[in-house]
Amino acid sequence: LKFHDNDQKHTAKATKEWFKKKHIKVMEWPSHQSPDLNPIEHLWRDLKMAVHQRLPSNLTELERICKEEWQRIPKSRCEKLVESFPKRLMAVLDQKGASTKYGAKGLNT
Repeated sequence: LKFHDNDQKHTAKATKEWFKKKHIKVMEWPSHQSPDLNPIEHLWRDLKMAVHQRLPSNLTELERICKEEWQRIPKSRCEKLVESFPKRLMAVLDQKGASTKYGAKGLNT
């Protein structure tokens, strides 16, 4: 199962065909709704914070540091974000779609 928003690179014919060929079910995910529910938003925040602390001085260094820091994100962090989905979903429903404490800028789920 794969979630993605409706960005053009996700909806291109070649992309759709690749997912179909690999038998991967895709769920549409409106890009403007509920970032609280999207685990990647939390990971992007983690990555940005880690990279910012290392102060890259040029583009090449930035790319290297991004790759290094991405590799350092523990598998357990990803698992925790996925496992917390039901709790985050209930919070969004309780807030009638408004932001929750689980937003990417908020609590580190």
